[in-house]
Amino acid sequence: MAELTDRKLYLGPKLRVLRRELGLNQTQMAEELGVSPSYLNHLERNQRPLTAQMLLRLANTYDIDIRDFTAQTQEGGPGELSEILSDALVRDIGIARDEVLEVAENYPGVSEAIARFYRALSDLRQLPGEAADRSGPAPLVAPIDWLRETISRAGNYFAEIDAGAEAIAADLPDDPALLQAELRARLKERHGMSVQVVRGDVLAGTLRHYDMHRRRLLLSERLPPSGRLFAIAYHLCAQELADAIAAQIARVAPPDEDSRRLAVMALTNYAAAALIMPYDRFRQATEQSRHDLPLLRDRFGVSTEQLAHRLTSLNRTGARGIPFFMARIDRAGIVSKRFDGEAWPFARFGGTCPRWDAHGTQDADRVVPQLIETLDGKRFLTLAIGLPQGAARGRGVIALGCEAKHGGRIVHADGIDLDKGDATEVGPTCHLCERRDCPDRALPPVTRALDLHSYERTIAPFPFRRV
Repeated sequence: MAELTDRKLYLGPKLRVLRRELGLNQTQMAEELGVSPSYLNHLERNQRPLTAQMLLRLANTYDIDIRDFTAQTQEGGPGELSEILSDALVRDIGIARDEVLEVAENYPGVSEAIARFYRALSDLRQLPGEAADRSGPAPLVAPIDWLRETISRAGNYFAEIDAGAEAIAADLPDDPALLQAELRARLKERHGMSVQVVRGDVLAGTLRHYDMHRRRLLLSERLPPSGRLFAIAYHLCAQELADAIAAQIARVAPPDEDSRRLAVMALTNYAAAALIMPYDRFRQATEQSRHDLPLLRDRFGVSTEQLAHRLTSLNRTGARGIPFFMARIDRAGIVSKRFDGEAWPFARFGGTCPRWDAHGTQDADRVVPQLIETLDGKRFLTLAIGLPQGAARGRGVIALGCEAKHGGRIVHADGIDLDKGDATEVGPTCHLCERRDCPDRALPPVTRALDLHSYERTIAPFPFRRV
């Protein structure tokens, strides 16, 4: 609660939505909260901030989770809306930042609708010219984008699946080697499925394959121990948590078959991670080790990527972990996988800032911390660790990050002055960044006019006007 009192919270639209969902008018809600109707009206119109005392009254009166209520909107927020309205299609309108902020803060539903339309437009722009000749309509939203939005709205936490996996794990050993043996035995005894490791050339480019006729799970010898453990856990969860996964799929209502299949795979992967890293034991281990990434990876017998995914999912009410964001970055600096968490500091539709050093990390056993600061002065701690090059994928980097205020709980931040130390100034992405003195800029900002003169050359490329 203390961190919520550090800043003024203007949550009028959320308060208004809550009141309408409860079927109350302003007079009724004001009476239940013990305030005047005029004061409640001021709160809903963002003319007064919500105090800590009022937040507690809301939580106690209507049984809401304060953190969920105060969390920033994942989709259609001010940063994302600014990015959308800088698109060449509407850039010439010159929409003022104050207008963008007013829409994002006071009309979150409209902002989210605009964000969804823009994602659909982005998908259509990427379709090849002959797409119109294909049989059948194209999906309105790309399955990958739909899945990312669905997971983001859920906070990457699925309570029923997590609880089911934790119940299975309660009967299994903690040691990864013993766990793999027990999972193999359980698959065989309860589901008649055997597990066999085969030569890499037998599977011909496939890392795992389930032979439905012989009920055999074939694993490539190229899979490391963490990959084998995860594959076995995946197939066990597909059997024993099928009902919980199906119920969750029904709730999120995939728009097409490809989206449904992606969701089933993603949720089964989620279940496998929750089985190998059961919620309470894993969260306690993260706090006791102060989020020592190599230690946690070895203790649970998982890969760096599996560990990072699990760290972003600790969102259980009353037992939350650090709200990490996560990205998988290839050698070219392109984000190939991303989970935004509560505070993704970069653009959602473009690349990251070239001043973020995460993609340059190579060592798979060394965590490289970096303190970064965004245009609005917010500080983030990021942790980058290289991925070993293997049969599954080429070399890349996993980057985790969170607001700097959480750094005291992370061993890799020791020695960094998170409040006053030097931080690397970053932007959302070059074409949206208005830092004038950045020597690493690759593109001018679309929000400013260039200011070029033949008689001088500035340190930063693409000089632009302040207004």
